[in-house]
Order: sequence, then structure tokens, then C-alpha cells
Amino acid sequence: MTPLNRTVLVVDDEGIIVTLWTIHVESMGVPVCGSAATAADAVMMAQQHRPAVVLMDVRLRGSADGVSAAIEIHERVGSKVIFITGSQEPSTIDRIKADHPAAILIKPVPSQVLQHTVDAVLGAWAANP
Repeated sequence: MTPLNRTVLVVDDEGIIVTLWTIHVESMGVPVCGSAATAADAVMMAQQHRPAVVLMDVRLRGSADGVSAAIEIHERVGSKVIFITGSQEPSTIDRIKADHPAAILIKPVPSQVLQHTVDAVLGAWAANP
């Protein structure tokens, strides 16, 4: 399998959130390889760019959600997925947990929490790429 790149893919259907996460990740010195608003685009971008980390919202445009996208990305690419969601329903959290997430963060996420989480996941990835 082709190795992953030390980049982050941002997946959310709200442009302002994508911009905020992108600015924050890039201010950490980590390149953002792209963004997606649908599950299909997220999978395509992940296959194209092979990011080490994906920041994934659960609710996306289209019929498939972020959990479905994360499962497909995990199977096809192997990227670590950090879920960032406003959904706290037990059924949603259970679906997320079934995919072996690198982390689950509940919106709103303080910038230092996002930074610490991305750093930790990238650190674990660097130790075992």
C-alpha cells in the first residue's frame, strides 16, 4: 500500500467551518491537502492525497454521512479519522465508535483541544506510518 502523507483532509459541509479548521491546522505547520462537503468527495480526495489525518464531520451534504465516508477511507486508504461533530445521540456515537476513530470531539471544539488532538494523532502516525 502507498504510504500516507503528513497532511490533513478537512471534511465538513459548512464552508466557514472548513476555513476555520484549515487555518488552524495550517497554523500548526501541518499542510491541508484539501476539503470536501460530501462523503463521495471525501473518499475521492483521501484516495488522491492519502492524508495521514482526516477531520470528519458526521453530517454532510448528500445521502451518505461522515461515518460511511470514514469507513470507506479507513478501508481504502488507512487514514486516521478525527470526528468533530455536534451530534451527541448515543446511536451516532455508537456508529462512530464502530469505525475505530482516532478521536471524537464534540462541537464547539476549543482550538487548543483540536491542536492537541491533531498533534497526538500525527505523533502516533509518525511512530507507525
